[in-house]
Amino acid sequence: QVQLVESGGGLVQAGDSLRLSCAASRRTFSAYAMGWFRQVPGKEREFVAAISGSGGSTGYADSVKGRFTISRDNAKNTVFLQMNSLKPEDTGVYSCAARTVSMWYPGERRYDYWGQGTQVTVSS
Repeated sequence: QVQLVESGGGLVQAGDSLRLSCAASRRTFSAYAMGWFRQVPGKEREFVAAISGSGGSTGYADSVKGRFTISRDNAKNTVFLQMNSLKPEDTGVYSCAARTVSMWYPGERRYDYWGQGTQVTVSS
């Protein structure tokens, strides 16, 4: 079992930055790929970014490429999502997820554990 706890969300203006964190309880954190997803009411949860267990491979949704950066600190069992140049359409509940294999995947169904999520609101 892996427990994931997100933090760092908030209300910001368009163009601002936020850094989300996700702390994992699992000691073998480096064996797990991690992903960030977001959801707004009435829409399906969508893939944002993901990173392999070692941190050597990353992937991004087209809508966030060049603005968001995913990273991880395996010594601290934490994954981060640095979000720059935020837009109103980035608003949503951001959740981190863990996959019990080391390679990331851009689809929520391949992830086994989920955090509760943190709200990000970007005003225009």
